[in-house]
Amino acid sequence: MTSPERGDLLRATLFHTPRNPFLEDRALVCHEDGGLLIRNGRIAASGDFETIRTANPEATPTDLRGGFLLPGLIDTHVHFPQLRVLGGLGRSLLDWLDACALPEEARMSDESHARRIAKGFVHALASHGTTTALVFGAHFAAATAALFEAGRASGLRIASGLVMSDRRLHPELHQTPEAAYRDSSELIRCFHGRGRLLYAVTPRFALSASEAMLEVCQTLLKEHDGLRCQTHLNENPQEIAEVARLFPWASDYLAVYERYGLGGRGAVMAHNVHPTASELDRLASGGTTIAHCPCSNAALGSGLFALKRHLKAGVRVALGTDVGGGTGFGMLKEALQAYLLQRIAPEGALLDAAQMLYLATRAGAEALGLENETGDFETGKAADVVYIRPPENTPLAAVLERVETPEQALAAIFTLAGSESVREVRVEGSIVYKGSVVYK
Repeated sequence: MTSPERGDLLRATLFHTPRNPFLEDRALVCHEDGGLLIRNGRIAASGDFETIRTANPEATPTDLRGGFLLPGLIDTHVHFPQLRVLGGLGRSLLDWLDACALPEEARMSDESHARRIAKGFVHALASHGTTTALVFGAHFAAATAALFEAGRASGLRIASGLVMSDRRLHPELHQTPEAAYRDSSELIRCFHGRGRLLYAVTPRFALSASEAMLEVCQTLLKEHDGLRCQTHLNENPQEIAEVARLFPWASDYLAVYERYGLGGRGAVMAHNVHPTASELDRLASGGTTIAHCPCSNAALGSGLFALKRHLKAGVRVALGTDVGGGTGFGMLKEALQAYLLQRIAPEGALLDAAQMLYLATRAGAEALGLENETGDFETGKAADVVYIRPPENTPLAAVLERVETPEQALAAIFTLAGSESVREVRVEGSIVYKGSVVYK
């Protein structure tokens, strides 16, 4: 067994984006014969393998050449109770919620069912290379606790919270503001800051949260340090119109959340497909991140995300899978879908491989206030690592035989790699998933 003090030295082609490629040139760092030195769960060095090997002769090398080392992928918007409703196509948001998502979420009242789904959910994250996820929990405290417990057992970084709603959903999903405050406070006490777990105050969306419930969210954020906040924003025109009717005093959708202090750094709002110019300016000035969920936006017909408008306004953007409105747990696929939709969007942004990697890794870390902990391979950060290597005789393996540059290889990974190519996943240096599929 390798001594933690001596360290493990992984050898493979290595990619990461320690800088924002939307703002800086040459932000992609690549080492074709790369080395990643892991010592006591942290990145002790990254760069050229021989250089690191010479400087650290005591380290134990592991030859992974033929594959690729990426930072752990970060999903900034995903729903734990919706694992079993993936594939519910042909509906728009509110219809899909009523017919598919909400009946399944009501089943989370059964604690044994919730525990089973939670176990499968965290396995799905890890098997797709996701090491950190911002997760919508359940409307039930025991089910949300089951997610935290499954996350703790898996070794993943999970930020989540009780989903808070008191109107306009199925009645069995409603809580009183008093009950939501009590249950959320207990979940915070039990799980926030414990190991790799964080708590996120989670009003489902303004449509289903009264002013009293939003006040509870505000109170929780004031009473506890280091909480995150997550919700939905401007996903669907019908939803937006109904929020305007429910909150006639609000100038726009974002203004509802602003009144209750639910934005800013550490806050992530999913979708924002239909923003106003004023909302973009305020999101940027406050530091709120938008979780762009391109597969979900397409599957539910919500619209084309205005990435260029967000970036021009200075809004932080990361990626989310939005399981189960989305189409799966693959963050690589989500980045590819973002690329594809931007190719056809009016005034779309032409993404390159470096920007796709940044959106799937460091941008998510920045969204969660974890940029000093994870998101790239800078020295001192947690060794959150995904090892990608396609099985033999697969299209990705064939493409990689002929690529001429590392950037072409990275683009091919985003285009073709799925869970079958995720061979190993580490969080703080510890292996949390090891794949075994080999095609011949």
